[in-house]
Amino acid sequence: MRESRSAPRVVGMIPARYGSTRLPGKVLADIGGKPMVQHVYERASRARLLQGVLVATDDARVAEAVENFEGTVVMTSAGHRSGTDRLAEVVRGRRCDIVVNIQGDEPLIDPEAIDAAVEPLLQDPNIHMSTLRTPVRDRAEYEDPAAVQVVVDQEGFALYFSRAPIPYFRIDGPERAQKGEVFAHPVSGLAAYRHIGLYVYRRETLLWLSDLEPTPLELTEGLEQLRALANGCRIKVVEYEYAPMGVDTPEQLERVRRLMENQHSIPSQSPASAVQEDTP
Repeated sequence: MRESRSAPRVVGMIPARYGSTRLPGKVLADIGGKPMVQHVYERASRARLLQGVLVATDDARVAEAVENFEGTVVMTSAGHRSGTDRLAEVVRGRRCDIVVNIQGDEPLIDPEAIDAAVEPLLQDPNIHMSTLRTPVRDRAEYEDPAAVQVVVDQEGFALYFSRAPIPYFRIDGPERAQKGEVFAHPVSGLAAYRHIGLYVYRRETLLWLSDLEPTPLELTEGLEQLRALANGCRIKVVEYEYAPMGVDTPEQLERVRRLMENQHSIPSQSPASAVQEDTP
């Protein structure tokens, strides 16, 4: 990672709850001798555009695990309704200009994907929030409610996110929709895209969002990013070749364990510089 006095301070934050409906304690699940959150932390620390990485948690067990691998951890309130709100608590009173919300259940997160999401905010001061998308590969993924999809405008800003298949292929429907290795409309060539749940915010944007009430669209789809769209915040969506592999079930955890067993171990990095508190 690199740091410049004149450049915005970019910090990666990993919201990590112990509780999980389908897989309680998953952030501490052992993968190759390390808790899942450590894999996320170490990979995020390799992103060249981050000046710091921390874990935000309300659970002492998670905090202890992070301290054991010499990571930076911040304790937060247990009353937050979302990871975004948890990060907003951390941001208040701390020095940072751009915040990256990194999911704590993606132990195979690609550091270059983090950089790709951060880049638009460094290049254009008018962009206040960004995320990632990757092409849908087949019909099963297109119709999977767990594979959140996104459609964008001509400039690559999000029009909508949904758990439903979007865009809807009305003419020459999904049974004919395949173009090479990408799931695309057979006539228009328009591809479907899966959303990758990694978010980048300017500090003021994150704080603004956390102060807003959930919107009807957000509550209906169960997608926090719809709160931003419904309140007029444009979201830049960067296309990136990446296969997200979150862990929500025991089956997915075993799959990740097998994949990591077959990979060479990643050299450990020195813990990212701590996010410093502002002083009066």
